[in-house]
Amino acid sequence: MTYCVAMRLSSGLVFVSDSRTNAGVDHISTFRKLHVFHQSDERVLVIQSAGNLATTQSIISLLHRRCSDDERENLLNVKSLYDAASLLGETVREVIARDSGANQGGNTDFSCNLLLGGQIKGEGLRLFHIYPQGNFIEATHDTPYFQIGESKYGKPIIDRVLSYDTALDQAMQCALISMDSTLRSNLSVGLPLDVMTYPTDSFSAAQQHRITETHPYFDMIRKGWGEGLLSIFGQLPPLKLEE
Repeated sequence: MTYCVAMRLSSGLVFVSDSRTNAGVDHISTFRKLHVFHQSDERVLVIQSAGNLATTQSIISLLHRRCSDDERENLLNVKSLYDAASLLGETVREVIARDSGANQGGNTDFSCNLLLGGQIKGEGLRLFHIYPQGNFIEATHDTPYFQIGESKYGKPIIDRVLSYDTALDQAMQCALISMDSTLRSNLSVGLPLDVMTYPTDSFSAAQQHRITETHPYFDMIRKGWGEGLLSIFGQLPPLKLEE
């Protein structure tokens, strides 16, 4: 299992992904689930992955390999983020069809979900959720974020705090608290975290960070959020259910 969240806001994009993979209690590993395709001053595309690890690794490897072939459509030459989402969906279908076809009669789940966000020069920010079938939906002003993987524990804080006009720093704080709630409730999601913020029109991939268990800021907000919840809970009026 995994947990990834991406936010498309008026001022930019926020991405947070865990890095744990779990194939049983004896097979826990760390793999990066946030991948950046960058062309200086022209485009930044970020992909987050959840699902079958072999499938997602094959998809990312194919996308990277095809970026070196200028004669075919790839993530570094498509004209729009919509075209990039279509290309990613086609690659998802290609890999799943290939691997599931070679496993006829088996019960392996080859599916995956992907988030694609970024900006290509000439258009605004866009964020897509690509499904295992290769189709996709796009984030809107009313729904400015997507989650994939183990999303239920981290959703309530985002729904209470986030809006399209939330500042980037506050959105990242919200995403990190959402991740902390998931880490506390599900052992199949784990540190380190890969995080990135992308300010609108910056065309820079510089604001990437890896957060480990010893990261001082993440440790501070985890403790602060937990203590704050306990304090507010203790201030609630006495229970009175009778009218």
